[in-house]
Amino acid sequence: MKGEILIKNAKLADGRGEHGSADVLIGEGRILSLTGGDASTVLDATGKVLSPGFFDPHAHLREPGQEVKEDLQSGLTAAAKGGYTDVVSMPNTSPVVDSAEIVRALKEKAAQIGRARLHPAAALTQGQEGKILSEARLLREAGAVMLTDDGRTNEDAGVLAQGLQYAASWGLLVSVHAEDAGLRRGGVMHEGKVSFRLGLPGNPAYAESARIARDLEVVRYVIQGPGMEALRSGKSLLHIQHLSTRRGLELIRQGKQDGLPISTEVGPHHLTLTDEHLESLNPIYKVAPPLRTRTDIEALVEGLLDGSIDCVGTDHAPHTQDEKELDLLRAPFGIPNLEVAWPLLYTELVLKRGFPLPILIERFTDGPRRVLGFSPIHLTEGAEASLVLWQPNNQRPVEPSAFASKAKYSPWEGWMLQGWPVLTLVEGRRVFASEPLL
Repeated sequence: MKGEILIKNAKLADGRGEHGSADVLIGEGRILSLTGGDASTVLDATGKVLSPGFFDPHAHLREPGQEVKEDLQSGLTAAAKGGYTDVVSMPNTSPVVDSAEIVRALKEKAAQIGRARLHPAAALTQGQEGKILSEARLLREAGAVMLTDDGRTNEDAGVLAQGLQYAASWGLLVSVHAEDAGLRRGGVMHEGKVSFRLGLPGNPAYAESARIARDLEVVRYVIQGPGMEALRSGKSLLHIQHLSTRRGLELIRQGKQDGLPISTEVGPHHLTLTDEHLESLNPIYKVAPPLRTRTDIEALVEGLLDGSIDCVGTDHAPHTQDEKELDLLRAPFGIPNLEVAWPLLYTELVLKRGFPLPILIERFTDGPRRVLGFSPIHLTEGAEASLVLWQPNNQRPVEPSAFASKAKYSPWEGWMLQGWPVLTLVEGRRVFASEPLL
């Protein structure tokens, strides 16, 4: 059998488990064989792990209009370097992604760039103003995979309910930034002992849980309506972004037990950093929702383990260096993390805490794909060859100056991590390869 790439001696691991070593033959965009064959390019993957490509359900790529922070070229290159084959881009750009024309333009440009695949999210409401719903059908036909006003909270429960009904009729997921604006107010960090000691305005954990509780009630209301029987089939209707609190997780867990069609994600920063990092007054740790407590981290790790949390979403949110060097009150929320998400969680969870590798892979691959209605990718003959090869033993520090992203700073700078990707394939096509594999 003749292929294009032969990856020899690769250890196989996907969301179903670890499967030993194989010689993986790739051609015509698919896995042709797990027992070798002839190929024009042969790579020795001894000591490396081959997994399905990662899927990020939540990234800010800043195009159109904010290209000084990031653009599709830099963002999708960073994604491929981080092992991601697929990325969902958020719509809070300038202009807002709320029309079919913008969605199509983004898809076309991303295809020309040829790095990670782009799946645009579009705004739930026109201009993300929370008032008039966007045209879900037209956005879906143009290629949008999700509707969200991320970056703004949906204050009008009635608009959210109508949006859920309308989006569901066209097979679209609605994703929400779950924070109550009245409780959050001007908080720049988690409200607690550290914020009180520093004299900084705090954002309480209850801002998140209060909004989650309301949104779950909106879902209960919507699925009881006429013609909504299909929404009780198990597919997610409402996706709660960047979960950060133990209490929010408790509400989501109960909602799932009640059979609500909901899902959620957690970001790498909310699994590895706490509000105590703000003792430095360094705005590099300023994110929304804010970094919480060690107790919240422990709960979120457990939720990721037991499946209450469906997937990892990076919430990659790049800004310029000048913006992030402002003081804590004025600096924008957000950090870049597409290039470090996998090695960070592999190191901090799998190596240091014994978190099962197949489950972490599942939360980076099958989990987000399932939430968005995509088919899973497993390491079997005939499967799509959208894959990542990564090095489990090669330890090196996080070096933001080497990021492909335009945002060359990181709260994890200098952390020694393992698990760095060395090769990313999208349908058998190399979109990233580290120097030894070129």
